[in-house]
Amino acid sequence: MKCLILAAGYATRLYPLTENFPKPLLKVQDKTILDWLVDDIDGAGLVDEYIVISNHKFARHFQEWAAGKRQKITVVDDGTSTNETRLGAVCDIRFAVDSLGLTGDMLVIAGDNVLDFSLQHFVRYADRKQTSCVMRFEEPSDERLHKCGVLEIDDSDRIMSMEEKPARPKSHWVCPPFYYYTAEDAARIPAAIADGCGTDAPGSFIAWLCRHTAVHAMEMPGHRYDIGNLQSYEEVQQQYPGIVK
Repeated sequence: MKCLILAAGYATRLYPLTENFPKPLLKVQDKTILDWLVDDIDGAGLVDEYIVISNHKFARHFQEWAAGKRQKITVVDDGTSTNETRLGAVCDIRFAVDSLGLTGDMLVIAGDNVLDFSLQHFVRYADRKQTSCVMRFEEPSDERLHKCGVLEIDDSDRIMSMEEKPARPKSHWVCPPFYYYTAEDAARIPAAIADGCGTDAPGSFIAWLCRHTAVHAMEMPGHRYDIGNLQSYEEVQQQYPGIVK
């Protein structure tokens, strides 16, 4: 299985820290965000290659980081150099799939979040379900729901609907940017784009996919720390407890 890491954003809300440096390589305590993610996932023994999807501006930074890792890591440069010309997450996934000729199952994750639980739980959940899968957590804030991907689920964890940034949220279940695609479903990405699927938010493909096939959502056994601005980065530095296996 391949793990695609979405890292082509420009993190403008974290300037000046990220004006000339990629957010996924910022340190949280003694490790970069990517080190926390990759070292954890690798413990499951199911991923044979990590693919970092970068913009052109930051590709060199990721290549230098990858050179020091023991895992097999490939950096894909999507060719963009500004926030205004970015491809969007779904198009970046398609770009990596097409560039490398990927055909198998894949784990797709945002490279700018840290978790206090092991992603191995999610990888094994998806392996048991044998469908495309996401994670979910309950968001109590109505205001925050308008900025998230909101899920409706049934008693078997199957997603009945998903909507990105809904005006009228149908539940309090929120989907963070961690996804598992079966090989069959990953091959549907071009069809989804052609059908009008949104391409900026990574969850847009799942919102399209759950209307066409079974997709399941695992309840997160812990918390996610989203590093969106300077204040949240400072808070994570102070509060992050590390990963509990």
